[in-house]
Amino acid sequence: MDKPFAGMPSRRALLKGGAVATALVAAPSVLRAQTKELVIGGAAGHKPWVEQTVVPMFEKKYNCKVLFEGTRSLVNLEKMQKNKDKPYMSVVQMDDPVMILAVKEGLLEPLTVAKAPNMADLLPGSTHMDGMWANYLQPWLGVAYSKTAMKTPPSSWAEMFEPKYKGRIVIPSLQNTEGLPSLFVAGLLAGGTMESVQKDTDAGFKKLASLKPNLLTIYTQQPQAFNLLEQGEAWMIGPAMSSYALERKAAGAPIDLAAPKEGVFAMPSGIAVVKGSPQQELAFAYVNELLGAELQNRLAGPTFSIGTNKAVPKPEGLGADVKIHQIDWANVAAQRGDWIKRWDREMAI
Repeated sequence: MDKPFAGMPSRRALLKGGAVATALVAAPSVLRAQTKELVIGGAAGHKPWVEQTVVPMFEKKYNCKVLFEGTRSLVNLEKMQKNKDKPYMSVVQMDDPVMILAVKEGLLEPLTVAKAPNMADLLPGSTHMDGMWANYLQPWLGVAYSKTAMKTPPSSWAEMFEPKYKGRIVIPSLQNTEGLPSLFVAGLLAGGTMESVQKDTDAGFKKLASLKPNLLTIYTQQPQAFNLLEQGEAWMIGPAMSSYALERKAAGAPIDLAAPKEGVFAMPSGIAVVKGSPQQELAFAYVNELLGAELQNRLAGPTFSIGTNKAVPKPEGLGADVKIHQIDWANVAAQRGDWIKRWDREMAI
């Protein structure tokens, strides 16, 4: 048998070296397996600020990897339903009406102050259904207006009903979440209280009917409606979402958003832990961070939203005395189908 050349490793050494090389190649996957991963399901529109602001902070603080899946709330609900026996998402950021459906199907883990201490510092009305979910940020609804057409901001929701604005007003459909408060606003203007007009919408529907001569259109697609406003064809859109209207203003559109004297409406941005999900300790930590003043202070401005932590000041454009109305989303879930049927009958233009 030939002897190996001088300096050539023996067969045993080669085999040993190969084993080491294999181990080195495999090491990254082993390390990846050991890295804690947290999967978040949220809105596609939230992806930029979650990945730019929340994720870097959270990954560094908790030594983990966060994966954000951006889609619609109903799609996240479907994912939870399909994976109920073996969930892979640990946290969901969804609209409150969809959270209600998730609670009914037993898909959420209750939040407690023990697991998420920042819950103790939230504004009243920010925690729902005995802690099944909480609101972390709330875009607000006011009246968007054309600065070209209107030199003075609207000071009251009632201005939309004035005859001089015939054919200049745009409102959202009741099929849109932001459209629901139009019914409550109309009820308030008819003399009701915020609590009463959400339960009994008859006066609201009758008042809304008087708005029809002023309507340019009723929208289901937000961008098309704001195109009309930016071009000066529409003069007011109400209710209008701060997260969209003020973003367009920041981009240079000649529009602004007014907070009427009767108050504005807080929109739902909920966060919850998925029942039976992996990495639950991390999941509660993520929820706790989103409910904390530090992160909300960083996010409220860029997202044009109201923070739900008591220590977070109101955003620019909302005075300290502006009333913020909360919506009873459980009531909405129970009655919305009937409301839409009546809307379709009475509000066609």
